[in-house]
Order: sequence, then structure tokens, then C-alpha cells
Amino acid sequence: MTGSRSWEDFADQYAEHAAHGAYNALYDRPAVLELVGDVSGKRVLDVGCGPGLYAAELVSRGASLMGLDGSPRMVELARERVPEAEFRVQDLSEPLDLPESSFDVAVMALVIHHLDDRTSLLREVHRVLRPDGYLVVSTHHPTTDWVRLGGSYFDVEPVEETWVNGWQVRYWRLPLTVTCAEFHEAGFVIERLVEPLPGDEMGARFPDTYAKLHERPGFVMFRLVKR
Repeated sequence: MTGSRSWEDFADQYAEHAAHGAYNALYDRPAVLELVGDVSGKRVLDVGCGPGLYAAELVSRGASLMGLDGSPRMVELARERVPEAEFRVQDLSEPLDLPESSFDVAVMALVIHHLDDRTSLLREVHRVLRPDGYLVVSTHHPTTDWVRLGGSYFDVEPVEETWVNGWQVRYWRLPLTVTCAEFHEAGFVIERLVEPLPGDEMGARFPDTYAKLHERPGFVMFRLVKR
């Protein structure tokens, strides 16, 4: 999470929602973790770690992990959930206080679209990754935002919305061209792009969402390597 006041205000509610909700628990998280792959013995940086849900999975798979988040409460929740990992409060709009080439893998799950300056953070992640390291990013699928919000698909603009439970959230809508250009500008090459399909568990628990996500993607994931 980016650490805006709104995320701090509803951190506990978000942690409960993300632990069990259709889009977080049964759609984004499985797809991101599959794209990350084997992390046994690897040093992993979880950028915008939120309440530690991805961190818990990665540590259980053998990763040595550091998580960063701008929300102090999110960091508290992550520490409670994953005491084996290290977590720090970090403003993601500022340079990372981390040494160069110190991580094998980085993860940015549903974070990047909340940032005003995405390229600067991507450059920082590029800097702290080892030469053969890679970054996995998940974000809103731009066509879904376009269909839902209207206007031009090519609009680049911040959106402010009220989400579940009255959460006030700000994020950016971006065409795929802009997202890919920012990856390139930061020094990354796209190794894989994934538009995930929901699994059987979502079909059993959330059949309406399952049906919708089989017709149109909700999120898109990228595995990026350093060039």
C-alpha cells in the first residue's frame, strides 16, 4: 500500500477483506505467486506489502523476505502475521534505503497504480535487484477500467473512488502502452504478461465473480527482468 492517510484509516478492515475476498485471495494472490515461482533460499523484497498476506506465502515457501509499506499500521499487521520476516515503514515516493543489488526477487502486488511517480519507484526496485533478478507486478487491467469508467481508453488520469465499506481510494487509470513504457524507462524488459483466469475455489465460493472474470480480466500481471 502507498501509505496515504486513507489506507492507514482502514488497514485492519482491508487486512480482513484481502485475506478472504474473491479478487485478492482467489484471483490476484494465486496468480502473482505462480508468476514469482520458486523462492526457496532467495532474498525477496515485498514492495507495498500491506498486511503481509503475500509475505506469509513467500516465507512459507522458503524466502528470506523484507516488506516495505507506507502505512505504519499495515507494517504492524505484517509483523504480527509474519514474525520471521523484516518489515519497514517506507514512503514509496522516496528513494529506498537499501543497498544496490541486494535482492533476488521483488513483488509489487496491486500497488503500482496507486503511485503518482511509478517510474521512480521502478528505478529504485531495479537498482536493488541483482543482475539476474526479476520483479513481479500486478495491477488493474486497463480495458476493464476503460469499460467501467468510460472516456477514452488512452486517458491517463487519477481516479478517486469509494470502495467497499466506504474506503476512499485514489489510483491511476493507464493504457497498456503507458505502463509498458514506464517499465522500459526504468530498465526492465517484460518476460511474461499474464491475464489470469479464476480457479475452481472462486467458482464454488463466488460464482458471479467467477463468471465475470471468465469474460473479462480484472487484473494483469507482469514478470520483468533487468536489461
